[in-house]
Amino acid sequence: MLACRDEFPDDALALQRGLADRADRRHELRPLQPASVAHLVRAALGAQAEDAFCRHVWAVTAGNPYETAALLREVADQRLDPVEESTGLLREIAATARGMTLRHWLDRLGPTALRFAWAASVLDTDIRPDLAAAICAQGPETAAQSVRELRRHRVLTGTAAGRLEFVHPLIATSVYQSMTPAARTGMHGVAAVEVENAGLGLPAASRHMLEILPEGDGVIVDKLRRAAREHLAIGAPEAAQRCLRRALSEPPADEDRASVLYELGCSALLTDPATTVNQLRLALADPYGLDPGLRVDATFRLAQALAHSNRLGEAAALCAEEAARTPPGPGRLRLEVAHFMFAAFQSEDADGPGRSRRLAQFHRTLDTVGMAFTDAGADAAAPGGAVFEHDGLAHAVAVLRCWDLTLRGADRARALALADSALPQGRLPHSLGWTNTTWGFELPGILGLSYLYADRVERAEELFTEAVRAYEVAGWSGGHLGFAYLLTGMLRFRCGALVEAEDYLRRALRTAGRIGPGTPLHWDAVGALAETLAARGRLEEALELAREHAFGPPYPTVMVLPDAPTLYGRLLLAAGDAAGAAEVLTAAGAALDARGWRNTVWAPWLGHLARAVAPSEPQRARELAGEAVRRARRSGTDSAVGSALRLCAAVHDGPRAAELLAQAVRHLERSPARYEHAMALVDLGGAPVPAPQARAALARGLELAVECGADGLADRARGLLEAGAGAGG
Repeated sequence: MLACRDEFPDDALALQRGLADRADRRHELRPLQPASVAHLVRAALGAQAEDAFCRHVWAVTAGNPYETAALLREVADQRLDPVEESTGLLREIAATARGMTLRHWLDRLGPTALRFAWAASVLDTDIRPDLAAAICAQGPETAAQSVRELRRHRVLTGTAAGRLEFVHPLIATSVYQSMTPAARTGMHGVAAVEVENAGLGLPAASRHMLEILPEGDGVIVDKLRRAAREHLAIGAPEAAQRCLRRALSEPPADEDRASVLYELGCSALLTDPATTVNQLRLALADPYGLDPGLRVDATFRLAQALAHSNRLGEAAALCAEEAARTPPGPGRLRLEVAHFMFAAFQSEDADGPGRSRRLAQFHRTLDTVGMAFTDAGADAAAPGGAVFEHDGLAHAVAVLRCWDLTLRGADRARALALADSALPQGRLPHSLGWTNTTWGFELPGILGLSYLYADRVERAEELFTEAVRAYEVAGWSGGHLGFAYLLTGMLRFRCGALVEAEDYLRRALRTAGRIGPGTPLHWDAVGALAETLAARGRLEEALELAREHAFGPPYPTVMVLPDAPTLYGRLLLAAGDAAGAAEVLTAAGAALDARGWRNTVWAPWLGHLARAVAPSEPQRARELAGEAVRRARRSGTDSAVGSALRLCAAVHDGPRAAELLAQAVRHLERSPARYEHAMALVDLGGAPVPAPQARAALARGLELAVECGADGLADRARGLLEAGAGAGG
């Protein structure tokens, strides 16, 4: 029996083939699996070794038993804690464990081949031989000889595309680490030039620029800024941020510093709002300042970041203050509209109704004035190619007016007319595009929600599907995509597709978790997911989710979808705490009425408060439920009216309850709210109605509940059917 490692040099390949041909049986040992490596790690370092650390040991050694044992000896010698925070050091330690020092490589390869290997390690992967030769200053013949030596020593190998790659990542790491700091910096400097000259683009060259020493070179600053823009265009904000931070350390010229800070802040928007706030404040405070167009945009982006850090009051005040300092023109109008936008998202506003009136007046004035400045030409240009024309501003204000009417529970026809006016040819205009930074995603988001709350779900679905597609194509995986998932989940919930809704909302919650707790996205995702879980019949899971994420008072300053206090009260009521629910819902209703918000779909506090007080105050409960129905009828939306009627029936008895439920079913069957429809049918089946009518309602309700994924409701319908519900049952 002969055992060997599969590392034959090129001149011994014939021996390898001969051995393989003469073997009676060949056993190729497979690498160790992660569980086996974890066993070895804990045996060597102790049972406290974390799973992430064990997994990384396996990844670094590729499950090779010899290399795993060598690495663990080195880890023990260096007294490295086996925790996740230590994993970044493992590859370097693994190279040391193999004894791959500078002396090792010099002795093995010689200086000429080693220098080519250094150049290859600088290029990292998919190594072009001509680029490596240029970086280490070797001519064609010398480079070819170096490649032969490196292949013979099993350092490099060829690829089908005619490129080179290291035989193992550890070898690449050890070769790279064997360079002196001066040699490494010099080679990266040459590589930055050669990669760009080879036409591989600034993003590829930028990784080398990051490694060279700062020298106050304006050309480098310019290249890093352009590379950052390209990184952002392909959805790589982290790479863009590295380029811009390196540009700041170059440093840029005094007159360019504010612009670089602005670009750095924008690159972190909705992936790291705190960084955005810090960098944009520095940009706006820079003594050399930003040009007027950039200053307006920086103010808007800063307000966005503040809003998504639960600091809406600051965001609205910032836009108002900057608008007052900005000369008349498109920039000032943009900031005035932004002030209205961020103020519209505040959960509390002492002058909510007054602000609604001022928004309506602003909209009328905008239409009357006709925006004479659009003839100014170049003055209308804005960063990123956005143009502030009359239509762009009018569309933005129309969306805000539509949202204001929606929240106030006004006639849906008025709100929809404004919504449709913001969609020329039925599509989002460029200025309201999901990836357009002129207004951000907030305006198309509330436009879609306005359609959703008005039962125009087909239009809402078009908008939200476009959002997910746009962000996935652009590679925007931060808060933008998280909000797109949230909106899609809310749409699915409203249409009764509860399983799909749960999936999208869990995606939104995972994204929110990466950004950080306490953000508006986090509150929205937790609330919407808890509502969905409760609808599916998993109340305990919904309550645990709310407890885990502290979904309850104190509430954020930004409005939550669905309304946070209302949902919290509903969860208390579902858990059996009627008194606590009544207290919470009463306070929620007082705040919403003071704000002028009477939308019974987004915040159905009246109907649920009626249920909470019905046992002790039946007459008050009926009055509250009746007011909810009146408000819903004012909006004219079938789903709103049907839901309010169903809740109203819950506080009535006998024939009156059955009558209200029959009305609710008629409204809901004309709406897209299939889950609400299913609940009304099941409630009707349990009401005092003739047995045939009860069985028909329960059968249809059961069918809908199963389709919706409302398991708890389906179980209730089955129980009523088995019990023979209905007056004659």
